[in-house]
Amino acid sequence: MTGYYDIVLGLIPLAMAGITGALTIAGFAITTAIPMASVVAVGLIGHAMFVRAPVDPVPTESTAQTEPLQTAD
Repeated sequence: MTGYYDIVLGLIPLAMAGITGALTIAGFAITTAIPMASVVAVGLIGHAMFVRAPVDPVPTESTAQTEPLQTAD
């Protein structure tokens, strides 16, 4: 099953190539189109890292530790 982070990883090169190509066709110089497309790619990365940050799953009873921890003597 495709997850959120798989989609983000696919969108990064798609945004770079697609937006750069579209801006170049629209008449922007390549030296302007690439930085503008990279802003979108960095935005995708930032969203994946900070807005929808990966978290550890909440432990359930089956994965929780059953024995108490012992201190070292």
